[in-house]
Amino acid sequence: MKAALIGLSLVLWMFSGVPAGSAERPPQVGILSPLPSAAVSSPPFEAFRAGLRELGYDEGRNIRLVYRWADGSGERLAGFASELVRLKVDVLLTAPGTLTALAALKATATIPIIFVGVGDAVGLGIVEHLAHPGGNATGLVNESQDSAGKQLEILTEALPRLSRVGVLWRPSNPSYKDLIHRFDDVVRARAVQVVLLAAETPEDLVSAFQTVKRRRIQGLVVQADELFIREGRRIVDLAAASRVPAIYRLGDQAALGGLMAFGPRIPDMYRRAASYVDKVLRGAKPADLPVEQPTRFELVINLKTAKALGITFPPSIRVRADQVIQ
Repeated sequence: MKAALIGLSLVLWMFSGVPAGSAERPPQVGILSPLPSAAVSSPPFEAFRAGLRELGYDEGRNIRLVYRWADGSGERLAGFASELVRLKVDVLLTAPGTLTALAALKATATIPIIFVGVGDAVGLGIVEHLAHPGGNATGLVNESQDSAGKQLEILTEALPRLSRVGVLWRPSNPSYKDLIHRFDDVVRARAVQVVLLAAETPEDLVSAFQTVKRRRIQGLVVQADELFIREGRRIVDLAAASRVPAIYRLGDQAALGGLMAFGPRIPDMYRRAASYVDKVLRGAKPADLPVEQPTRFELVINLKTAKALGITFPPSIRVRADQVIQ
């Protein structure tokens, strides 16, 4: 009888516009992001809201989303994290990136945190174990450790004459600890030289591409730091101006004109994040919700960019591509 009453109360809550036990307001989800506010209409955040709708949430009626966009400022990110905690949101969504999750964890040890796009969650102490997070945070990791080497492998398969490849990275991102060693297997198998190209700010991107020209780098692997997400269009344009073929982590960057992209389907991860928010709002504890790893990766190739660079993709790449941009 008691179980039936609990189930009935949850149903009534989902369709009444207010959370169970509250007559004042619907549950509030604080969304902390390092991106600019324009990202609110990007495919990942659209997918997150679609996921909420599929679970019965109607924004403005039975759920409220409180956005804070740091636009690349670490100081604003920390300040917004503290602000959302003061607002007493019911759950925090941090998206994307490791630094965003760390900012939220520094601000609260009690409010549930759902992260998207974190790298080494265990190694950085964000969770105790993937299967049993143990604290107030859980969510979805992007397996950047494995994807980096796979990106290089695909690029060298597409361009077998490559001998020197640059890797655009952000040294301050703790997910990239020992980054150079993630390419060891490909370096041994393909006999390529890897050159790390550091960029901490948008201004650093110009000098990074000057190094590409000076070092005669023949290909580029772009990591998935939030800086490179925010500056995606600029990086694609700089690569085109330098005539250097590049592989990115996000399919959107191939759509913008990048040669290739390989990585997890980011909108799918955001849609899955909605299910975590739902579970927490229904009473689940982040400590008990296993961290999810990507289950679906996509390879995107851009034939228009390939033609502009005088590149012909081998059949092995064409047949494996999940999306071909003409």
